Amino acid sequence: MFEKDFSHGSKYTGYMEIVVRLVEQRKGGQKILDIPAGNGKLTALLRERGHEAVSADINRAGADYVYANMSEPLPFADDEFDTCICLEGVEHVVDSAAIIREFCRITKSGGRIIVSLPNIQNLFSRFHFLYTGCFYQFVPWNRRQLKPGEMIDRGHIAPLSQPQLAYLFENYGARLTQLAGDRWKKKWLIPFLLPFVGLGWVWMRYAVKRQKEKPAADCEKEIKDLFSLPLLFSRSLILVFERQ
Repeated sequence: MFEKDFSHGSKYTGYMEIVVRLVEQRKGGQKILDIPAGNGKLTALLRERGHEAVSADINRAGADYVYANMSEPLPFADDEFDTCICLEGVEHVVDSAAIIREFCRITKSGGRIIVSLPNIQNLFSRFHFLYTGCFYQFVPWNRRQLKPGEMIDRGHIAPLSQPQLAYLFENYGARLTQLAGDRWKKKWLIPFLLPFVGLGWVWMRYAVKRQKEKPAADCEKEIKDLFSLPLLFSRSLILVFERQ
């Protein structure tokens, strides 16, 4: 079947640069999966740094690409990769839990899964949701309802939050270890929106205090993450999960 109209970035982006730094935190060459590989810029850079990087995508943009449809089981063995990288991909898939399960399956114990996706929890997206009922970049006119067998990019269809992702990955054996973000979104709005951050913090602490049981340590960390600088201000969210 011929694939068409699959989107990918044309430039070496800020979130790619951050991901390369995260990869380099571990010394020595790694076997790395880059999916969806898009135009292959990240894969090429990882290879220059001495890593065995594998490009996988449905678009067949490169001669050495492994054909992989993220809506189906991935064509890789269990525990095959030291690091699995998925940049701006999980939000395009109908069954997010299924692809997360696949990432955890193909990553070695102690290996890492690095994911980037649009940050629906930054202040601008929260403001956008307040007035439209839709998160920024997840509006109905920018997505496609496909016919059976049609191979076209669906667009942004899965607005995933940091707590959702942390829960899903942990369910399949990977724990969130790092949280980062790229460039800040709509800086000029920050002075107007900061008071809502304070109100939200008070609201959250009050809700926690009313719980009959004290939240677990993991829950406390997640609450702090909800009000961290990357989550509040960055355009894209970058999460690092370690396979347990």
